Amino acid sequence: MSLNCLIVEDEPLARNLLVEYVRKVPYLTLIDALSSPLAALEVLHKNEIEILFLDIQMPEITGITLLKILQRKPLVILTTAYSEYALESYELDVVDYLLKPITFDRFLRAVDKASQRLTPVLTHQLPIENLKPMVDQPPAFVFVKDGTKLVKVRWDDILYVEGLKDYVTIHTRQGKIVTLQRLKTLETQLPAHRFIRIHHSFIVALEGIDAVHKDKVQVGNIYLPISDTYRKPFKDLIDCNNIQPE
Repeated sequence: MSLNCLIVEDEPLARNLLVEYVRKVPYLTLIDALSSPLAALEVLHKNEIEILFLDIQMPEITGITLLKILQRKPLVILTTAYSEYALESYELDVVDYLLKPITFDRFLRAVDKASQRLTPVLTHQLPIENLKPMVDQPPAFVFVKDGTKLVKVRWDDILYVEGLKDYVTIHTRQGKIVTLQRLKTLETQLPAHRFIRIHHSFIVALEGIDAVHKDKVQVGNIYLPISDTYRKPFKDLIDCNNIQPE
């Protein structure tokens, strides 16, 4: 069984990423990927759309407004960088609410929720093992929002990540990227075998560590503190990797 999908997203990088994700899933068929919610109205009227990936903040009308004016609604998965719309979206009976940057694993879970609403037997027709190879080979990068654009950040380029309330600063070999999200959220997207949390405000890339001192990690000319909470798991990790503290 194939499920027809429509993507409505005005940011080109975010739209292209969703297109890439949809094409990876065997039972999804992409009908169109649009930047305009008004253009989406015509596509929705002319096509049988089962799943709508819908951004909220768009220049013509918001995704919420589009949902309210649709008489015949597909299953909707909202995609946004703003968490404050979550309550209103669930009152409109959306399937899921994806906060950017969206990982492929999180995308798959949202699609699975939608497919189960459409047909309970879909999971028997397409067992999860069919998708396992894609999940076992995650991309070597993440897209993060930097101002009005999405920036691709490769794992190999990250030295360490610094959190401050609702913002994180990703320190890379090329410079700094500041993005609106919590450090805990970004931590779930980082490969556990390549990054380790050493403090409530710092995550460090193992490849970026130049030296380990008694209470600090040295990354280039920067010294990052190791807090008591994360000292033991960090020590266990560096012992496994034969890194000796100075």
